Amino acid sequence: MRFVERPEAAVLAAAKDMLRRGLVEGTAGNISARREDGNLVITPSSVDYADMTLDDLVVVDRDGGVLQAADGRSPSTEMKLHLACYAAFDDIGSVIHSHPVWATMFAIAHQSIPACIDEFAVYCGGEIRCTEYAASGTPEVGSNAVKALEGRAAALIANHGLVAVGPRPDKVLHVTALVERTAQIVWGARALGGPVPIPEEVNAGFAGIYGYLRTNPM
Repeated sequence: MRFVERPEAAVLAAAKDMLRRGLVEGTAGNISARREDGNLVITPSSVDYADMTLDDLVVVDRDGGVLQAADGRSPSTEMKLHLACYAAFDDIGSVIHSHPVWATMFAIAHQSIPACIDEFAVYCGGEIRCTEYAASGTPEVGSNAVKALEGRAAALIANHGLVAVGPRPDKVLHVTALVERTAQIVWGARALGGPVPIPEEVNAGFAGIYGYLRTNPM
C-alpha cells in the first residue's frame, strides 16, 4: 500500500498550486492523499482553496467514514471517486480531480486525448481515455473512472473534468498540468490538419517505462 509522507501538508500545498495554475475555479475539484494508517486526507466541500488551511482538511477511513473534521466541514462531494481509485489501485498514494478547460472540452466531447507528444506516455501511460457518463457524486463515477484509469495516470470524466492518480499530490498535479497542456496542443494541431501519430511501438516502449516508474516512483 502506497502512502504519502506528511499528507496534510502535501494536499494543502497541491490544492493551492492547483488554483494558482488555473486548473480549477473557486471550490471546484478535490485532492486526497493516503496516510500510513490507510486512512485518507481529503479537501473539504465548499471551501475556497485560497482560504483553505490545514484545519479545514478532513480525514476519512477507507469506507468514507469521517474520522476527523472541523466544525461545519465535510469531505468533498466527490469522495466516492477517490475511494474507488484507492480501492482499485494499491500502488497510488494520491488522487486529484480537477476541471481544466482544455481537457474538459475533450471530456464533454467524449473524446480521448492521444499520446501524440514524444514521451507523453512515459508520464501518463498512453492516451487519456474518457469514461462513460455517470451523474456527479454517484458511485458509478468512481467505477467508470477505474476502468478508464487502467494502465494510465489520468482519465477524462465524461461531461465533467479530469481525474489523475500517482504516488503523491505534487506528482499527480504535474500529470494534471501535462494532460491539460497536451489537450490544448492537440486542439491546435487539429486546426493544422490533425496530429501525426507517434509510431505505436515507440508509445508502447514509453508506456513500459511508465509502468516501471509507477511501481518504482522517484
